[in-house]
Amino acid sequence: MTATQTSAQDQTSARDQTHTQDQTHPQEKHVTTGATIWLTGLPSAGKTTIAYELAGKLGEDGHRVEVLDGDEIREFLSAGLGFSREDRHTNVQRIGFVAELLARNGVKVLVPVIAPFADSREAVRGRHQTGGTPYIEVHVATPVEVCSVRDVKGLYAKQAAGEISGLTGVDDPYEAPESPDLRIESQDQTVQESAAALRALLIERGLA
Repeated sequence: MTATQTSAQDQTSARDQTHTQDQTHPQEKHVTTGATIWLTGLPSAGKTTIAYELAGKLGEDGHRVEVLDGDEIREFLSAGLGFSREDRHTNVQRIGFVAELLARNGVKVLVPVIAPFADSREAVRGRHQTGGTPYIEVHVATPVEVCSVRDVKGLYAKQAAGEISGLTGVDDPYEAPESPDLRIESQDQTVQESAAALRALLIERGLA
């Protein structure tokens, strides 16, 4: 065997090994543009369900995704806060800070949190604008009559029975967004359709 033949065999072997490695360890697709998508709406409006449906689709498309669940935030980040206007504002600002931090580092952050007051939501939007971080506000505009029937956590029943007070949209104010980036009427479409509408907006904005 000549030196030329040996060299050709070595090159062929190297190509075969490289091809095998590529098949064994395919390159994963990662989308690195971050954004915060805040879903506001009444309790049991469908915010969290839509958020997790969209999160699954974005993950399949190669996005890094986090869902900042309001109950988990209350437990681990805002445990000392109550439900006064001031405490609600503080809670929203804390969530907004974490969301913007993740988003500017390439994560799609879905925030299914009521955030009942317009000035709190605008402050979060302002933080994102200052940092040049994309921010999408989605109003899940399910009517209170529908939410009270869904009553996922039993809050409406407890309020009606006098067991709790300060329920957003019933005996505590909810300031609906006047000009959200997207308004979803979840009572008129499936969860999948709602998530698809939001995904379409992200594609339109160059974020998905």
